[in-house]
Amino acid sequence: MLERSELYGLMKYSRVYINSLAYELAPQIVSSSDLESRLAPLYQKFRIPMGQLAALTGITERRWWPKGHRLSDGAIAAARKAVNETGINVSDLGAVVYTGVCRDQHEPATACRIAAELGVSKDTAIYDISNACLGVLSGILDIANRIELGQIKAGMVVSCESARDIVDATIDHMLAEPTMQNFAQSLATLTGGSGAVAVILTDGSLPLTTTRQHQLLGASHLSAPEHHQLCQWGLQEAGHLLYREFMRTDAVTLLKEGVELAKHTWEHFLEQRDWVVEQVDKVICHQVGASNRRQVLNALSIPHEKEYPTYQKLGNMGTVSLPVTAAIAHDEGFLRVGDQVSFLGIGSGLNCMMLGIKW
Repeated sequence: MLERSELYGLMKYSRVYINSLAYELAPQIVSSSDLESRLAPLYQKFRIPMGQLAALTGITERRWWPKGHRLSDGAIAAARKAVNETGINVSDLGAVVYTGVCRDQHEPATACRIAAELGVSKDTAIYDISNACLGVLSGILDIANRIELGQIKAGMVVSCESARDIVDATIDHMLAEPTMQNFAQSLATLTGGSGAVAVILTDGSLPLTTTRQHQLLGASHLSAPEHHQLCQWGLQEAGHLLYREFMRTDAVTLLKEGVELAKHTWEHFLEQRDWVVEQVDKVICHQVGASNRRQVLNALSIPHEKEYPTYQKLGNMGTVSLPVTAAIAHDEGFLRVGDQVSFLGIGSGLNCMMLGIKW
């Protein structure tokens, strides 16, 4: 049965397995120099040398969906890959959860179209979850709880993120209001990439065609909601019945407070698993950029060679970044059967989640 600490939000699992991490990368490659060329007037005004975006973030390129791309289309493509990889009967999916920051519309849940295209049964629970960049991890734990409690045998977490529109809007705003403050608050947005992912979890009892069976051992989560204003993405009024998309980030403070929260969560996570740092074979982090990676790993005393980065070529894909990175790390042989693996996620809010997995 599921155990949960009343003090620290610690969870343990005994019969939950990740059987698929399927993904779809957006097709259009956008380099950091491409974005900087659009910001040339701003760079010239403040005498910023070209190449600063890549130098500051470590991101040389990211991927975007084509204009007019429907988010659920990317999610459906990843979901079908997950079904094909596992050979699961979709009627065995007790829940389909969509967890992206980006959605098709306010209602109904984006998960509804995905579930309809998959052809799930009528007793499947279908809903969306939102938790900034930790959405997929939140979805994984939600499905895991249902499985551990014996409510369902299997479930799918699916997400698709698109950075094109918010980056375009941000560049327009940076050029319209060319100030250093605006530049600083907009820099993080320019790291945005796009992609989709689908995760299938089961109780290990279903006849599947895949050999992938990563056991979810436990999870820890802590929050610091007093910092909810450090990173915001939404709509703001631009005129009568007219709204525009905006995103702003206090990147320096966000990193400082995020690292502090991660240190406390890591302590609780290790205590829950009765592990020391040396017993964690590999880690997969939410992909933000070079500075974030360096400061988080150093603060947690994790050797850099234990972590697999993808931000250089994929940027920050929000909820999709961590699970896609894990999938690529598995495909490349970085994650091996028997490894004790930790997923480390820090998201605006602030929220921090850490999962322990026997690979």
